[in-house]
Amino acid sequence: MDFNFPLLLVLSVFITGIIALLDRLFLLPRRKAAVARLASTADEKTVAKAGKEPAIVETSKSVFPVLLFVLIIRSFLFEPFQIPSGSMIPTLEIGDFILVNKFDYGLRLPVTGTKILDIGEPERGDVMVFKQPGQENINFIKRVIGLPGDVVRYADKQLSVNGKPVPDEFVAQLTDDQSTYRLYNEGEGDKVYQVRKELNSHDYRAEGEWVVPEGMYFVMGDNRDRSNDSRYWGFVPQENIVGKAVYIWMHWPGWTQLPGFKNNGAIM
Repeated sequence: MDFNFPLLLVLSVFITGIIALLDRLFLLPRRKAAVARLASTADEKTVAKAGKEPAIVETSKSVFPVLLFVLIIRSFLFEPFQIPSGSMIPTLEIGDFILVNKFDYGLRLPVTGTKILDIGEPERGDVMVFKQPGQENINFIKRVIGLPGDVVRYADKQLSVNGKPVPDEFVAQLTDDQSTYRLYNEGEGDKVYQVRKELNSHDYRAEGEWVVPEGMYFVMGDNRDRSNDSRYWGFVPQENIVGKAVYIWMHWPGWTQLPGFKNNGAIM
C-alpha cells in the first residue's frame, strides 16, 4: 500500500486545528463558566476537574503548531528525500539523503501540486524530483536534459540537444562488481556533472530523437545505461514537478550500517 504522507500531514493539521478552534470558541467558555459556578460551593478537586481540558483537546493544541510548521517547511521551502536506486550514480548513491528546494520552481499547494506563485523554471542540467507520469504516487529523481521546444537526440551513447552535441570529457575507466564503465564530465559552463556509461551495454530502445512539447521536460539519469527515464516513458509534465535537488546531508544505505556523511555537499 502506498503511503501518502503529504495528505496525512494536511489532514492532521486540519483536524488538530479545527479541534483547537472549537475548544477556543465553545468548549473553553463552557469550562470557565463551570469553574465560576462551582468555585464557591465545590472543593478544589471538583473545580479543577470541571476546568480540565479533554485529552484530545490538550493533544491537538500541543501538536497543531508543530504540524503546521512542518507542513509549511515541507510544502514551500525544503523537503527531505532518500535515494532508493542507482539511476543517478555517480552524482547520487543509493542511501543518500537529500534536500529538495520547493520554491525555486514556484510555490505549489501540498497534495494537489497546483502552482500558486511563479518564481522560476527548471534549467538544463538541474537535478529534479518529480512524480512519475502515470504513477503520481511515486517520486523520481533525474537530470533535466530537454526544456519545452528542445529537440533531444541520444545515439551511440552521445547526447545532443537542438542539433548540438553536449560536451562530454573522458574522466576514467573503472570496473566494479557489475561491469566495466567510463565516467565523463558532461555539460558546459556552470552546469558540468559526471555521467556513467557502461562499456558492454547497449540498449537500442534508449536511442532516438524527441521533440519536447510545451509544458513538458525531458529527463535522464546520470547512470545512462541503468536509468528508467524519458527515453522509455516520455516527458515530465509541469504539474508533476516537486522541486530541485540541492544538497546531500547524509548517507545511510540501510539499517545494518551506520549513517555517514562522506557524500555531503551541494548537488551539481
